[in-house]
Amino acid sequence: MACLLLLLLSISHAAMAAAAGAGASRCHIPKDDGSTLRVLHAFGPCSPLGQYASWEDRVADLVARDESRLAYLSSLAVAATGSASVPVASGRQLLQIPNYVIRASVGSPAQPLLVALDTSSDAAWVPCFGCAGCTSATPAFEPARSATYLPVRCGSPQCTQVPNPTCPAGATACSFNLTYGGSSVQAALAQDVLALASNVVSVYTFGCLQKVTGSSMPPQGLLGLGRGPLSFLSQTRDLFSSTFSYCLPSFKSLNFTGSLKLGPAGQPRVIKTTPLLSNPRRSSLYYVNMTGIMVGRKVLDVPAAALAFDPATGAGTVVDSGTMFTRLVAPAYMVLREEFRRRMRAVGPVTSLGGFDTCYSGSAVTPPSVTFMFTGMNVTLPPENVMIHSTAGSTACLAMAAAPDNVNSVLNVFANMQQQNHRVLFDVPNSKIGFAREPCTSA
Repeated sequence: MACLLLLLLSISHAAMAAAAGAGASRCHIPKDDGSTLRVLHAFGPCSPLGQYASWEDRVADLVARDESRLAYLSSLAVAATGSASVPVASGRQLLQIPNYVIRASVGSPAQPLLVALDTSSDAAWVPCFGCAGCTSATPAFEPARSATYLPVRCGSPQCTQVPNPTCPAGATACSFNLTYGGSSVQAALAQDVLALASNVVSVYTFGCLQKVTGSSMPPQGLLGLGRGPLSFLSQTRDLFSSTFSYCLPSFKSLNFTGSLKLGPAGQPRVIKTTPLLSNPRRSSLYYVNMTGIMVGRKVLDVPAAALAFDPATGAGTVVDSGTMFTRLVAPAYMVLREEFRRRMRAVGPVTSLGGFDTCYSGSAVTPPSVTFMFTGMNVTLPPENVMIHSTAGSTACLAMAAAPDNVNSVLNVFANMQQQNHRVLFDVPNSKIGFAREPCTSA
């Protein structure tokens, strides 16, 4: 069993200032050791993928990224297909906003890369050397340097699972050319060795990016932890039995760590669980049945239709690592927001910040507890999972929002900020997800 340790870098203004004042040494990321991989928050102050001038700019950008993420998840949920085949790298998948990046290596000899973890995707792709339009902020894979690199042949099962495969007359290698909004992608479908610390997958199928136009694409590669046939879980079923768990640390400090454990060994013996639900139209997403919401000890009067699971429309609730702030369909969010504001009225007037509509001034704001109720378990959030704080601006906001207002606004998404400091178990063979409180301590 592999244990992949995560390093999450703070979203707070204080952490940004600390990183700037302490110099580059504060941003040193330790090397991987044995079966341990370090994971870096893709948009933290030490990330090579982007920096921000202020806490407000950071929050506004992350909320905007979540908007694209919700649109992506909604588009998956309403896709009109009964096929269990899942794209390797679609244009929509290029709009995902991955939040945790690990070191990996591809090829023989091994070439180090950054790949993002994403529980709602089956995509596996990396920027390849010579890719036109790919960012230079992250390393690129060079197929010519790998003795084990193999193009996937036209007519292979993997090629048939890529949307819009391209195999012109006389071609033997499968490729694809996709567009989405302002972005377009050209990539080759390939296989090579994938290594995560001491764990080696001898034949792994992924997209090798050759050309990218537009600004929708994340700059690093992607390692999908969804449950479709071409995901990391499916491609490594013999190694890890399609089971993993993680503990995501909070945003309080620059250098907090958590862990991602692959395989059934070493998982919690005592943990509350809820059944995984199956949506044959989108088999990759981790649907669960949310039955209610409490603020304090009050069970809210949330319309049943706002929480109901419906495979035909994609409605329901998914647990997702790539969305930062929990989103609820409007009828559910409005009920939660009004009760939350009622209990916080003594704190002062309500303000807004970016995509957050329930903010307060003061560094010592203490929120009421919020509990999400699922079949078989309740998840009560600690205060740091309920509100996001700016120590510099003395602003605290309810770290949740309504789902985007469009025809696809049917999904409730239980996001990574609300999952932090919990052990979250994804047990696909036994069709369940579990939650247990667990502090993600500093390294």
